[in-house]
Amino acid sequence: MKFRVNRDVLAEAVAWAARVLPTRPAAPVLSGLLLEAGEELTLSAFDYDVSAQATVDAEVSEPGSVLVPGRLLAEISRSLPGDHVDVVTEGAEAVLTCGSAEFGLVTMPVEDFPTMPKMPPKIGAIGGGVFATAVGQVAPAASRDDTLPMLTGVRVDIDGTAVTMAATDRYRIAAREFTWRPERADVSVSAMIPARVLVDVAKALRGGEVAIAMGGGVAGFESVGRSTTVRLLDEQFIDYRSRLTGDWPIRADVRVTPFVEAIKRVALVAERNTAIRLTFTKGQVTVQAGGGELGRGVEVLDCDLRGGEIEIGFQSQFLLDGLTGVESEYARINMDSPTRPALITDVPGDAEPEFRYLVMSLRLR
Repeated sequence: MKFRVNRDVLAEAVAWAARVLPTRPAAPVLSGLLLEAGEELTLSAFDYDVSAQATVDAEVSEPGSVLVPGRLLAEISRSLPGDHVDVVTEGAEAVLTCGSAEFGLVTMPVEDFPTMPKMPPKIGAIGGGVFATAVGQVAPAASRDDTLPMLTGVRVDIDGTAVTMAATDRYRIAAREFTWRPERADVSVSAMIPARVLVDVAKALRGGEVAIAMGGGVAGFESVGRSTTVRLLDEQFIDYRSRLTGDWPIRADVRVTPFVEAIKRVALVAERNTAIRLTFTKGQVTVQAGGGELGRGVEVLDCDLRGGEIEIGFQSQFLLDGLTGVESEYARINMDSPTRPALITDVPGDAEPEFRYLVMSLRLR
């Protein structure tokens, strides 16, 4: 095998594919990145749960394939000088030459590499920006605890042109609704997709259009020469919609940016596992924390309060995750009592909010 490729193109493609490589592979071959040179250069990685593939232009002199250590190739490719990269197989090595730099990577048996899964049928497409924003809004609410796999995923419910993404870790629920372009008007699909995979895909496929495919217990995402497949989680999930609706007797609208900044500042003196205290009174909200060994912090902001005055506490990062998901200038905090969860939404005017974030309150001492 022998080919030449642009250094930046190679580094980007290798980074895309190598991101799914396991840190502790069950077998050495799963740490490898498969390079296949034909009419184009294709780079593939697969760990039996998640696959990633990137296809780029290259000048191929001798077609062929080679399996090399993926993470090492990623480190080398991004450190190479700005020049063309020549790759050629010589015996048990894949030799990379770029300018005056040369690396010889020990290869692994290509025949031992697992067969890449096929992309399931395409069910629709969405703009990369909308997709990335929606994932960024809901994924922070997914759990990192693998003992409950259901909570580590993002629930995706598709009904015609309407899509809802939702996630929960039992302490908060985040949901985002948006429209997309389905392949069939009557499409109806529900799936649980690992949140970490969705986050990686959303970061990389922000530009252009993202094609979404599902079938056979697998979800697939494809855009501009990049594709990923992932094995779906069990479909079991909570009835999140019923928890995000209801009557809220207290409502406060606060400008998002200064509110987030104030919470971050005041949280500097908050002791571990203590609440950020929010006191809503007519025309203002007081943000407080601390009072123990570290000190205390207080900041007062304007707000539009409807309903009675209330003092309520939250875990600071949970509160910030909800507020940073709001896209409008103002965030609306819907409350019932100091001991009940609060619902954070954007303020979209007369329309229903597309983003909803329910967060548990903390008992104030």
